[in-house]
Amino acid sequence: MIKGLFETHIFVEDLERSVNFYKNVLGLTECGYNDDRRIAFFWIGEPKGAMLGLWEKPKEEIDIRHFAFRCDVEDVLTKSVEFLKIRKLKPYNFLKDGSEQPMVFTWMPAIAIYFKDPDGHDLEFIAILEGEGKPELGVISYDEWLERKG
Repeated sequence: MIKGLFETHIFVEDLERSVNFYKNVLGLTECGYNDDRRIAFFWIGEPKGAMLGLWEKPKEEIDIRHFAFRCDVEDVLTKSVEFLKIRKLKPYNFLKDGSEQPMVFTWMPAIAIYFKDPDGHDLEFIAILEGEGKPELGVISYDEWLERKG
C-alpha cells in the first residue's frame, strides 16, 4: 500500500527567509503560498513527486527536525560540498568530526553530507550506493568503503 513518503512539514521562524532559502539557495520549486496561514509549499524533485511544507511559528515553538534529499551518487561525491560552500552553507558529516567530506552509512549502503537551514534544521544530501550493506563497518569514508566493501 505505501509507495513512499510524499510530504513533510517543518516549522520556521521567518517564512520569507525560509522561502528564499529553499527556493533560491537550494533550488526547490515553490508550488504554494498562503500568506493568511503563513505557510509555503515546495516540490522536491519532480512536481507532484514529493512536497515540503514550511509553517511560520514563533521561535519557541520550533523543534529541530532532520530530513534528507535523495541525490545521485556522483553529485554527493563530487558536487555537494562545493554546492553548499558556494551558498555559504557549512557541510558536515554524520560524525561531526570536523571533516567536510561525505561519509558512507555502510548498513544501507549510502553516502551522505549534512548542512543546516536558517532555523537549524539538519538537512542531508544522500545517495544509495550499489551493492550489499556491510553494517559491521559502521560509518566510514568513501575511500575506506571502496577498499573494504569486498
